[in-house]
Amino acid sequence: MQGLKLLKKGAVTAMLAVIAGIILIPIVITFTNSLMTEREIGINYGLIGKMNDTAGSEANAFVNLKLLPDLVTLGQYGEVLIHSPRFLMMFWNSVFLVVPIIAGQTVVAALAAYAFSKLRFRGRETLFLVYVLTMLMPFQVTLVPNYIMADKLGLLHSPGAIILPGIFAAFGVFMLRQYMLHIPYAYIEAAKMDGAGHWRIFSTIIIPMVKPGVSALAVLLFVDYWNMVEQPLIFLDDPFKQPLSVYLSRVNQGEQGIAFAASMLYMTPMVLLFLYAETNFIEGIQLSGIKG
Repeated sequence: MQGLKLLKKGAVTAMLAVIAGIILIPIVITFTNSLMTEREIGINYGLIGKMNDTAGSEANAFVNLKLLPDLVTLGQYGEVLIHSPRFLMMFWNSVFLVVPIIAGQTVVAALAAYAFSKLRFRGRETLFLVYVLTMLMPFQVTLVPNYIMADKLGLLHSPGAIILPGIFAAFGVFMLRQYMLHIPYAYIEAAKMDGAGHWRIFSTIIIPMVKPGVSALAVLLFVDYWNMVEQPLIFLDDPFKQPLSVYLSRVNQGEQGIAFAASMLYMTPMVLLFLYAETNFIEGIQLSGIKG
């Protein structure tokens, strides 16, 4: 019986390892190709645009997909970081868009989640249901109202047209409310008996207990808004104000090496953030009740 359990565990582990390997293949290829010279990349991928040029030629139907470069070089990274100031400019554009959204939505979501989970008032559940319904609406549904409101407020073609809707998005409220529901109400009653008001309860009891939830929310928000493309394309007409996610979609097809290096630099902040907050992220997702 013990041997059968070990066999099942080994089979599951092997299956998960294979799935993880398949998922990691694109990332590994991107990383190794970013270390190749532009000439080697051109040799490997130069036939992509000629697949239909020569009828009946099987040689043009495939590319040479290499995992290991013949010569390791950091030239592509130097090209992106030193000789391409537009990359760094759009990188900081992304930072200046994403950081205020994360900070603002975290504060607003924590306050609203406390009200929805710990305060008792008439119509609380109905109001929260309306909040959830707005969360279920896709970006395309709210695009026109957001565009009209940004125009009326004079924020159109400015970062505020993206930052303000991001700060007041409903997802953070929903996630932190689910997390706060796991905090026993007895803590609130004990604090009230000691004379604590709502602000003191919120700042000294609730916030320290929901740090994993806040960390998980910050990671999810960073990934979501770091990868946004539609909002900048619609609300920012100035290419010099657009974030890095838009830049990657416009990399010249003749500069595959730069594309690989830029892609690695683009995903690095997300990987580092996840590794830094991994423990709190997993705990926050588990206690929030959100299933992937």
